[in-house]
Amino acid sequence: MKIINIFKTGLTAIALTFTTSSVQAQDLMARQAPIDSRLRAVDSVAIKRLLKAESMENPSGDLYQTWANEFVNYDQALPAEYRIDLRDFHMPCESRVVNSHFGYRRQFGRNHYGTDIKVYVGDTIRAAFSGKVRVVQDQGRYRGYGKYIIIRHSNGLETTYGHLSKQLVREDQVVRAGDPIGLGGSTGFSTGPHLHFETRLLGEKINPEKLFSFEAGDVRGDYYIWRRNGRSQLMAAHDVSNLPEVEDKAEESRAYQQKRIAERQSRSRVHKVRSGDTLSKIARKYGTTVDRLCRLNNISRSKALKPGQILKCS
Repeated sequence: MKIINIFKTGLTAIALTFTTSSVQAQDLMARQAPIDSRLRAVDSVAIKRLLKAESMENPSGDLYQTWANEFVNYDQALPAEYRIDLRDFHMPCESRVVNSHFGYRRQFGRNHYGTDIKVYVGDTIRAAFSGKVRVVQDQGRYRGYGKYIIIRHSNGLETTYGHLSKQLVREDQVVRAGDPIGLGGSTGFSTGPHLHFETRLLGEKINPEKLFSFEAGDVRGDYYIWRRNGRSQLMAAHDVSNLPEVEDKAEESRAYQQKRIAERQSRSRVHKVRSGDTLSKIARKYGTTVDRLCRLNNISRSKALKPGQILKCS
């Protein structure tokens, strides 16, 4: 009988041990669960921030094949369709008064590729969308845009801000929508203080007033669906997801694209230095920057180039 009681006592102890271990394991899992959940949330936020930072370093890199700190005419075929997200828009200035519209100007005998908004000298000019500053230049006192800025955005657009009295940003600087980038003015070919504001997609001019209501200080739709066939349209966010994928069936466009691809592939991406060459001259020729040339070739800006030296350009 004593042996049976000892056996029962042992079984009870073992059962209690397993039960205690199971309860402790469950408690541990319960304590860890919210921690794991928080860690996943932190990881998700960190990944989103990293992806956003990377997209700002090379905004619309899937669309644009080059980056240059100068005004360029893109030698690329336009897509059949491109969806431009307008939801990040910020008015480029406080003024809501439009002085001149996009289109042909009879008095000057030429086209006007932007919208002129009335501003005063010294008014703050802001980035319309988040992006990266591609160009900060001055065309002179009575020429073109005068002091102007071009920003490339992650929605595919490039915006131009002309006739500024002062530029507050530098080339290759990342900016957020609404950040101050310059001051209003009347530099260049201008008849009075105003902001000349342009929107382009791969160099294709788009009437800004099709995208924005400057009088209301807001966008006309969540998305602008640009189409090469001219049937562009504004859409709300909830309608965009219902659009079918577009297939480019234009044979002439395919032929053009194939031709450009062949040209780019056959084009040499190394440069043999000649007498009189400078890093800036070579950078302009290959549509790149001096900093990128220096990084590719592990040299400094002050490095003296020697005739016959081979430089990587991409």
